[in-house]
Amino acid sequence: MTHPYVLTLSCTDRPGIVAAVTTELAASGSNIAESAQFWDRVTGRFFMRIAFHAPDAMTKDEIERALKPAVDRFDMKTTISDQARRPKMIVMVSKFDHALLHLLYQIRVGWLDAEVVAVVSNHETSRRTAELENIPYHHWPVNKENKTEQEEKLIALVKESGADLVVLARYMQVLSDNLSKRLFGKVINIHHSFLPSFKGAKPYHQAHERGVKLIGATAHYVTPDLDEGPIIEQETERVTHAMSADDFVATGRDIESRVLARAVKMHLENRVMLNGHKTVVFG
Repeated sequence: MTHPYVLTLSCTDRPGIVAAVTTELAASGSNIAESAQFWDRVTGRFFMRIAFHAPDAMTKDEIERALKPAVDRFDMKTTISDQARRPKMIVMVSKFDHALLHLLYQIRVGWLDAEVVAVVSNHETSRRTAELENIPYHHWPVNKENKTEQEEKLIALVKESGADLVVLARYMQVLSDNLSKRLFGKVINIHHSFLPSFKGAKPYHQAHERGVKLIGATAHYVTPDLDEGPIIEQETERVTHAMSADDFVATGRDIESRVLARAVKMHLENRVMLNGHKTVVFG
């Protein structure tokens, strides 16, 4: 019997990193199922993701101890994720629910292995959807006076539910700098534009006015810099002069749903590593 884990690591690039890690895993009786690596020649950083099966009797702490000689030798930053544990996420949404519905569908059919432990919204629009899925629904209207209070409630909900990720599925409220810093690397947003172009409000209308031939969507981590967090996934689709702004919006909704779902899946499978203002994404 074996137990699935994913190891991610980063360190300054030097010869022998892969050999050191794989040797320790082999010595522990683990079997590597998948491996990917990347050397950033600009920064000199090395990134690696290894999916492996450890002996069932071996604990996570024992795996960490087995890897410690390699970790110390190369001064690695490591994370070991238990892949047998189903990750939990909170989905935040406003009036447009297409991205939320797509996430729930992909979970239902098994493509996305996750549990939505709560839906949070500043509107009542998606309550019925959450009730049908037996998901707790939190209606928290936001204004200037209660924004800090509502964000503290979100922090409390993350801790209480054990959520691994907060997904902004077209949640049309800007998170404060304080919240963005406290949850850095744990909040994914879908922006209805191919960033960095057309940031802010009504990007499809901006694109239509500029006569663009490609529109798209961007999934990124949330940071204090609005719509400038490290990008995880993007997609574009060709449009024409004959299409209206509403046609752009309809096309964009499909793209947003797909891009967000892929970004969430890659994050929950530990395929995304932060590299300064960028990401390393192992497919």
